[in-house]
Amino acid sequence: MKPTVVDAVASPCNSVCRMDARTGLCEGCWRTLDEIAGWSVMDDDEKRAVWNALAERQAAPASKESPAR
Repeated sequence: MKPTVVDAVASPCNSVCRMDARTGLCEGCWRTLDEIAGWSVMDDDEKRAVWNALAERQAAPASKESPAR
C-alpha cells in the first residue's frame, strides 16, 4: 500500500521563521537549519525522530536551549 498525504508526517513549521544565533534553533519550530533543509528528503522515521527531538528541546531548561521568545 502506497502512503497517502494523510499518512505523511506533518512538518513542525508554523511560519515563524527566525533562527536564534545563540542556540542555532528556529524560534518558531525549534528545528536546526540541517533539520529544516533536510525535511523534504527525510523518510517518516527520520521525521518522527525530529519531532521527538523537538519535544526534548522544548522540555529542556530555558537556560540551555530555548530560543529567545
